[in-house]
Amino acid sequence: MTSQPHRGRFFTLEGLDGCGKSTQIEKLAGYLRAQGVKVVVTREPGGTALGEKIREVVLDTGTANLSAMTELALMFASRAQHIKEVIQPALADGKVVLCDRFTDSTEAYQGGGRKLGSQPVLDLHRILCGNLQPELTVLMDSDVAASVERARRRNKLRDSKHSKNDENRFEQESRAFFERVRNAYLAIAEREPHRMIVVDARGPAEQTHTLITALVRRKLKLNAKVAS
Repeated sequence: MTSQPHRGRFFTLEGLDGCGKSTQIEKLAGYLRAQGVKVVVTREPGGTALGEKIREVVLDTGTANLSAMTELALMFASRAQHIKEVIQPALADGKVVLCDRFTDSTEAYQGGGRKLGSQPVLDLHRILCGNLQPELTVLMDSDVAASVERARRRNKLRDSKHSKNDENRFEQESRAFFERVRNAYLAIAEREPHRMIVVDARGPAEQTHTLITALVRRKLKLNAKVAS
């Protein structure tokens, strides 16, 4: 196999809805750019024109009678296109890719929350995604009730500003559903401690940012500086 000296780096953030991932990924991107690092920020489901259309279908409360297997297939359809169109080109260009959710989300939400199990997710990831793995995944662990309530408030505020933007479908799930999601995440972290690092996201946003920045800085071998 030929070497890839200019290959970029792939990092992901995971966690329950409302744990603060979007805020943290933007803060991390800002920090890295200030260090002169070329960064691509993206998200799942979404990240491409096709992916964003799939996101609308999967997250919209108006989507009815969507089976768990159909949901799983849609997530991977979005991901396969995302890898081809965004992630792989950025990595080939030597950039750092920061992705808000990746296959771990599917294993947690569809595998755990929907009770499909891990194996179908891992099999599809191998077949459709070439088994592409982030070198570091930060799992932002948070309280289930607090995170879901925060996500519901966020979406309600967003919907009031953008009436066509409804992403509340998952937030309508039960407390038991999100407990299964969290437990699935923690099981992945236990299975893959070399890749997934659990960060307590219950504290202030700046504290969480400092913890995440330190992890990424070590991976990139950046000189220690005060996070902005």
